[in-house]
Amino acid sequence: MIKEFLKIQRKKKSMKKDIAIIILAAGKSTRMNSDTPKVLHQLCGRPMIGYVLDLAKSLKAKKTVAVLGYKQELVRKSIPAYVKIAAQKKLIGTANAVEAGLKQLKGFSGTVLVLYGDNPLLKKPSIDKLLDYHILNNVDATLLSAQLDKPAGYGRIKRDKLFSVCQIVEENQADEVEKDLKEVNTGIVAFKADSLKRCLKLIRPNNPKKEYYLTDIINIFYKSGLLVDAIKLADINEGMGVNSRLELSQANRIMQKRINDDLMKQGVTLIDPGSTFINFGTKIGSDTVIYPFTVIERDVKIGKRCSLGPFAHLRAGVKIDNDVVAGNFIEMARSRIGAGSFVKHFSYIGDSWLGKAVNIGAGTVTANFDGLNKHNTTIKDHTCIGSHTVIVAPVKIGRQAITGAGSVVINDIPDKATAVGMPARIIKKKR
Repeated sequence: MIKEFLKIQRKKKSMKKDIAIIILAAGKSTRMNSDTPKVLHQLCGRPMIGYVLDLAKSLKAKKTVAVLGYKQELVRKSIPAYVKIAAQKKLIGTANAVEAGLKQLKGFSGTVLVLYGDNPLLKKPSIDKLLDYHILNNVDATLLSAQLDKPAGYGRIKRDKLFSVCQIVEENQADEVEKDLKEVNTGIVAFKADSLKRCLKLIRPNNPKKEYYLTDIINIFYKSGLLVDAIKLADINEGMGVNSRLELSQANRIMQKRINDDLMKQGVTLIDPGSTFINFGTKIGSDTVIYPFTVIERDVKIGKRCSLGPFAHLRAGVKIDNDVVAGNFIEMARSRIGAGSFVKHFSYIGDSWLGKAVNIGAGTVTANFDGLNKHNTTIKDHTCIGSHTVIVAPVKIGRQAITGAGSVVINDIPDKATAVGMPARIIKKKR
C-alpha cells in the first residue's frame, strides 16, 4: 500500500510539471460601466488579475499565457515578464481567446489549465485538487463546478443518465428544467492539450451574440467520445467571477476577510475586523493593535507592538517602526515613523521622516505641497512638536527640539532649540 501511494505521488508530481496555463483577460467592463479594463479593477488595493497571476505562478507551470484584448496596453503593465502575451484581435468569445492563447503554446502536449483574470478568489488547494484528479484519471476535460441553491447567473452543468457530464448550458439559453439544475460551471477547466486543439475548431457561434463560447466544447467532447468530468468546489466563493460593481464589492469583502484573518493568525489584534480595511501587501508585526475604522493602503509596513486608530488612514509608502502610537483621525502618506514615536490626534504627516521617540501634538500638519511639488520634512529623535503646529516643507527640525503650540515652522530648527510663533522664531537654545 505504501509503495503504491508513493508511486501515485511521484506520478502526480512528474505529470503536474507538464502544465501550461492560459489566463483569459481580454474583456471590457461593460457591466461595470467603466472605461477601465475589467481585470484592472482594484480588489483590496490591487488589480484583480494580480491574484490570478499569483495563483498561476504558484502552480509552477511550464508556460503561462495571458490573452489580452480591450486596452491591452494598460493591462500589459500588470503582467510580469515571465508571462507570454497573446492578443485577441476581436472580442468574439472565450473559445477564440483560448485559440489565441494556444498559438503561444506550439508543440505543447500536456495539460492546459484555463483561468480567468476576473476570478481573483481561487485558492491553490482547489486548483491542485482539480489538476490531480484530471491527471490521475486521464480525463480529457475536467471542469471545476459548484453546487448552488440559487444558481442564477451561472451556466448549468448537464449530466446524462449515467451521471457523466455532457453539456454546459448558458443561463440565457437554458429552458425551465435546465434552470433548475443546481450544479454550475465556474469556467475553470483543465484540458488535455491535444483534445482541446482538435475540438476548438468545431465550435460554432450558435448563440444570440454570435460568439465562440468555450463552454460549447464540453458537448463536442462528449459527442466525440472523449472523457469529461467535474469536481466541485467546497467553497463557492472561490469560483466567483467579477462582472459588476456589486460583485466587485462582494469579492472585496471576501478578500478583505482573508487578509484580516491571516494578520490575526500572525499575532495582530484587530478590535473589529469588519470595520478594518487593510490592502494587499501590508506587513504588520505581532502584538500590534488596530482599532476600528482604520484604512491601511497597499505595501504599508508596520512594526511590532504598535497602536493604530481608530479612524486612522495610512497611505502607500508609510513605514512605521516598533512601539509607535498613531491615534484618532490621523493621516500619513509616504513617511517613516521612528520607534517609540507618538502621533496621537488629528494630524497629517506627509513625505516626512520622524526619528525615535518623537511626540507630535494634536492638530499638527506637515504642509508638504506648494501647488506644484511635494517636499520633505525631517524631525529628529526626541523632538516635541506642540499642538496645532504647521510645518511648511522643506524643513528640518533637530534632535530634542520643541515647537510651541500653534507655531508655523518655515525654517530649520537646530538641535535642542525651542521655537514659537507665526512664523516660528527660536527663543531658546540648549547647550
